[in-house]
Amino acid sequence: MKRDEKDLLKHFRALPPEQQDTLIAFAEFLAGRMAETPRELGEPQAIPRPAEEKVVQAIKRLRLTYPMLDHSKMLHEVSEHMTQHLMLGKPAAETIDEIEVLFRRRYEQIKTGVKKHLGRRAISAKLDMCLPCT
Repeated sequence: MKRDEKDLLKHFRALPPEQQDTLIAFAEFLAGRMAETPRELGEPQAIPRPAEEKVVQAIKRLRLTYPMLDHSKMLHEVSEHMTQHLMLGKPAAETIDEIEVLFRRRYEQIKTGVKKHLGRRAISAKLDMCLPCT
């Protein structure tokens, strides 16, 4: 274990349980924020949709099309669509259309978030150069 990790663990153990929970929540928040704002967001892969595609195949294709997304965070929504298809008889083509929209929207949300994040960083760097040290 690295020194920083040991220090963090030492401080964590010194906290009362409710503050340990707060520290864990904050660490999860920071980790999630980093996952949502990668340094470089690649473009989706151009994988054409086959004419006769099953829903499971479409999900696999979309995971390859959008490798930059955290697919585990989309599991619930994708599962809902899959359930509607399997249990309620929604047509495969309609289900796939909806899942494609889900992936595209998620990509656009993250892409917009990355641009804002990088824009803020650039503005912050410019301000750092302009403001005198206090």
